[in-house]
Parts: sequence; structure tokens; C-alpha cells
Amino acid sequence: MRIISWNCNMAFRKKASKILDLNPDLIVLQECEHKSKLLKALPDLKYNQIIWHGRNEHKGVCVISFNDWEIELKSDHNEDIDYFLPLRLKGTREIDLYAIWAMPYKGSTLKSYVGRVWAGIHYYSNQLNDDAILIGDYNSNAIWDKGRSIGKHTDVVAFLKEKNIVSFYHKRKRAIPGKEKDATFYMYKNLDKPYHIDYCFATESLLTRKVKLKIGDPAEWMTMSDHMPLIIDKILE
Repeated sequence: MRIISWNCNMAFRKKASKILDLNPDLIVLQECEHKSKLLKALPDLKYNQIIWHGRNEHKGVCVISFNDWEIELKSDHNEDIDYFLPLRLKGTREIDLYAIWAMPYKGSTLKSYVGRVWAGIHYYSNQLNDDAILIGDYNSNAIWDKGRSIGKHTDVVAFLKEKNIVSFYHKRKRAIPGKEKDATFYMYKNLDKPYHIDYCFATESLLTRKVKLKIGDPAEWMTMSDHMPLIIDKILE
């Protein structure tokens, strides 16, 4: 199975061919326009399901399934935890997948960005005892831990670790949070402002040796977005 997560920086309909050429089984998009706009612009898009959530029709979380894979939004979706979508992924096996876009929370710095991830993993905590994938734009890194008394990035990593859920990149690269050598985001599309803020966390047993992770090359993707796509290959096989 191939999963691609990408903050497309809006107007995905104008950039879709680049992703679709990679033949994904599942796309997890952040800053994606409403599905009605997608389908109007891409009438020949051969998909199984599209699930979109947002408060602005120009940018929300959008998950699209293809090939032999299907998705459904779980009935316990808590809309108060914006852009943290609990999905059931169905194909050669069934598994929970959480599509994430960590955003500001009006009136609270503590609850904003990584605070939304902190809220989400606690709300769905009992379900995380089963195999799961949590993927998307977390908008967080351990370098920004200072100033947060609770719910900082390091807390998120530690909480998920207790559930045997780890960052694929950090497991495979043996990287220390906050000291990543590979960026997923370039602020203002500036190569001199690199950050690692997009992640695929998954139950450790799912990350077998055959599973591959690739981060998009800015030389190839920078014109379309300040975020690089995460491409996960051969997972759930």
C-alpha cells in the first residue's frame, strides 16, 4: 500500500496530477479545498471515497482512497478537535487511521497547533491500544517545546510511545526529535528555513523492514507548496 500525506498549500485541483502520477492508494491532504470543488475540476478522478472536513471551503483536511482501499469516517469523530479525523481504513486488512492538520485554537495558545494533537490522542486514547496510523501536518517539533508546560511535542512523542506508536522517520533514521536532518517544510519556501513538522506515526509492529518512507525533494515540489509530501510505501502488506 502507498500512502501519501501532503499539505498542498491550497488549490489541490491544480496540482493533483503530480500526486496521482505516483499511483497512491490513499492521499491525506491538508489545506485542501472542499470535495465539490475537486470533483468539478477533476471529473475523471477515479476514486473510491473522499472524506473532507473543514471550516473554510478553500482549505481543510481531505482523505481520498483509491484502488482496493476504502475509508469511512468513524462515528465517534469529535468535531471540537478540529482536523483530527478518525477513519477506518479497509483493504487487505482493517485499521484505524487518523488524518491530522494541527491548527490554531481561538483564544488559547496552549490548545493551538501541537495542543490539538495532544487533545486528539487523549480523546481517542483507548482506540490507540489497537494498531493505528496517525499521519499529517502536526505543525510541531521538539525545538518549540519551551514555554509549554504540558502537551508539548516531546509529551506527544512520549504518550504515543506508551501505546507502542512511533514516528516512522525517527525509527528508521534513528533520529532524535528536534535534531532531524531532513526537512518536511520550508518557511516562506525558503531553503534556509527548514523544519521537520510532518509525520507518520504508526504502531511499531506495522513498520516492518520492507516499509519505505520518502520525503519529497524541494527541487521538485517547492513551486507547489512549502511542505514536502511524505510517501509511505509497502505498509500494511
